[in-house]
Amino acid sequence: MQQSNQKEIDQPEVTVALQNFSNRFKTDESCLRFLASIKWKEGFVCSHCGHINYCKGKTQYSRRCTRCKKEASPTAQTLFHRCKIPLRTAFKIVYLSCKFPDITSSAISRQLDMRQMTCYHFQKKVKECLKSQREDPILKEFSKI
Repeated sequence: MQQSNQKEIDQPEVTVALQNFSNRFKTDESCLRFLASIKWKEGFVCSHCGHINYCKGKTQYSRRCTRCKKEASPTAQTLFHRCKIPLRTAFKIVYLSCKFPDITSSAISRQLDMRQMTCYHFQKKVKECLKSQREDPILKEFSKI
């Protein structure tokens, strides 16, 4: 029998962590609010033209450049860009991956009652971000939760 390099995380510990997480992020809206607050902490800068003035966008917490009219979503140019799973679920995977670095995608799958491969692919994306050289302010904030 082959041994895994990753140890299994204590099930009750993960359950308690998820309950604490759920108290803070109750809806997708609270997740979007959190992303927007981190992404534009230093102020809005249009990724298309560099302009700093904006107005409210068409979707919740999005911003629209007043010069080029390009819309910027809180998820754009982040780990959550074009994410096909619900934002709150993706947040849970990021949270568990940051809080328990050795957690397996199988353990996440069991906790969230999701397909293991879905958890694997998103967790892989998270781990690539964590290993990359650039500081990701969103992942940095997740580490503090």
